[in-house]
Amino acid sequence: MEPVATPQHCPFDYAEALEFDPLLRQLQTEAPVSRIRLPHGDGEAWLVTGYDDVRTVTTDRRFSRSAIIGRNFPRMTPEPIVQDEAINVMDPPASSRLRSLISKGFAPRHMERMRVRTQHVVDELLDRMEEHGSPADLFEHLAAPLPLTTICEVLDIPEGDHAQLRAHARTMMDVGIDNRENAVRAKADLRAYFAKLTAHRRENPGDDLISALAAARDGDELLDDQELTVMAMVLLITGQDTTTYEIGNIAYTLLTRPKELAMLRARPEMLPQAIEELLRFIPFRKGVGIPRVATEDVELSGVKIRAGDIVHVSYLTANRDGRKFDRPDELDLERTGPAHMTFGWGGHHCLGAPLAATELHVALGTLLKRFPDLRLAKPAEEVAWNKTSIWRYPLALPVAW
Repeated sequence: MEPVATPQHCPFDYAEALEFDPLLRQLQTEAPVSRIRLPHGDGEAWLVTGYDDVRTVTTDRRFSRSAIIGRNFPRMTPEPIVQDEAINVMDPPASSRLRSLISKGFAPRHMERMRVRTQHVVDELLDRMEEHGSPADLFEHLAAPLPLTTICEVLDIPEGDHAQLRAHARTMMDVGIDNRENAVRAKADLRAYFAKLTAHRRENPGDDLISALAAARDGDELLDDQELTVMAMVLLITGQDTTTYEIGNIAYTLLTRPKELAMLRARPEMLPQAIEELLRFIPFRKGVGIPRVATEDVELSGVKIRAGDIVHVSYLTANRDGRKFDRPDELDLERTGPAHMTFGWGGHHCLGAPLAATELHVALGTLLKRFPDLRLAKPAEEVAWNKTSIWRYPLALPVAW
């Protein structure tokens, strides 16, 4: 059994373009299971970095998400982003029931309707960008509005409410210590909004995802009012900003790699496989997300984790594990092999992944087709990056054609 080293202080504040966090790389290399201290919350936690160990923590019943409820667990943000009743802090079998019900909202017939809506939104946004003329900010014209517009269409949220809902979601993601009160208020306001909206949809169902979730049945099981409210919130928060950032990140990555961009333009049928590799390669966030608690003693890579210990995993380092991926730090659009962990793993794999993948495919495929000469309008080193969020993304992406 290896001796446990002194806990490493981990601000996880590295934000240099899309370069990989050197602290995460150091931990992955020197101590694949290590003790860390995070900026907020009480005490220390374990950080698990290897692909196989991350897979164990995310699938083994001896690691519980629900056990963090009520604990001031070590984390990145002053106020926990997660709701205590949300599916992402449930364990099986409670989460299995909810996942089964919610997955019905992403059934193929619903997904085809979402794809058509997404294409419609993308076409309109790119029409406007073309009318604006070159140069234009791709982040402002496509990445920022597309996922919010799409998730709001899919949830059938009135257009006049979009800006306020986005502001609430952004406030909850901010890591600033002076933001805590604002984050608490934003979470409460979002909850009140969705409680009212979901109650209305139950009484007056329409052709939208909330109505589909309200009506979803698994035998006699239905989502109750609180579950429906929280799920609609989770879909709005996770269903827009993260996809916005990834559209910006992927566009930047391709526009700064002429060889890969030329390959995709010559072989557009490669796009789905290429997007999977881009999702693996790009460090889309800082640090870690929602932890788990060990419910009994478990040994991982020769290190003993004791019952009651908080355990964080890094999907970022799992995606760069050289024992799983040949040349892990290289972008290879023709790569085949293990699945990436960017959408999570196991019982908490992102339920909205099909919608995110649809938006990425439609947005990037249409962009490359309509603008065959698209290029960055300023040197890559002059692109400004967000420094205050847990997410990594360009604040603006000026392009020309």
